Amino acid sequence: MQQQSKLKIALLIDADNAPASRINAILSEIAKYGVANVRRAYGNWKSSGLKPWENCLHEYAIRPVQQFDYTKGKNATDAAMIIDAMDLLYTQDLDAFAIVSSDCDFTPLVMRILTNGLKVYGFGEKKTPSPFVHACSTFLYLESITQNIDSEESKAAATVKKTGQELKQDSQLMNLLRSAVSSTEDDNGWSSLSAIGSHIRNQASFESRNYGYDKLSGLFEAIDLFEIKRSNKTIYVRNKQKK
Repeated sequence: MQQQSKLKIALLIDADNAPASRINAILSEIAKYGVANVRRAYGNWKSSGLKPWENCLHEYAIRPVQQFDYTKGKNATDAAMIIDAMDLLYTQDLDAFAIVSSDCDFTPLVMRILTNGLKVYGFGEKKTPSPFVHACSTFLYLESITQNIDSEESKAAATVKKTGQELKQDSQLMNLLRSAVSSTEDDNGWSSLSAIGSHIRNQASFESRNYGYDKLSGLFEAIDLFEIKRSNKTIYVRNKQKK
């Protein structure tokens, strides 16, 4: 089985709908999964709005793909990205795609790539519509992966850590966590955190950092509805037993 560290990833950037200031954090995150062998950014490079992206293309070895605005109100960038993605899907030996955009129009593309058995890592701002977020194998809000950058902009945009009470009120999250624990538990009701994480990733797009927690263990610890134990560097979780 191929190791995640060796995944070959195609990075496609919708420069019209993504901030250039986050590119370093995006590439750092992608490096956790594999190598971005293909790096392309799409947009009308004659537009002054893309100047920040233009200034960092060479530094990060990103190939600019020019798209003219042929019709007012129509986004040629989306179409070009989708066409290129399908071309790469069938002509290149890739393991995953990383799509950077806050635009919901790429949801059908993501679903098509998943059908071929490839992973899709999505990156976008918190304004990204939920269909695109949930379609990806893993989706990270850009505000969540830049907290380690010491700047006023990053501090202002950083994801606020949700309290245990707020987490418990998120029924979708709670159902996801409970289901993962129940599906991976042993005869005593304990589940290893790694098994829980794998089950969640196979079931839905999920990232603890989107809730303000660097690790999944921290998320469970914030919710007082689960028991946590550690044994030989392995963390186990189970639903609290009724007394």
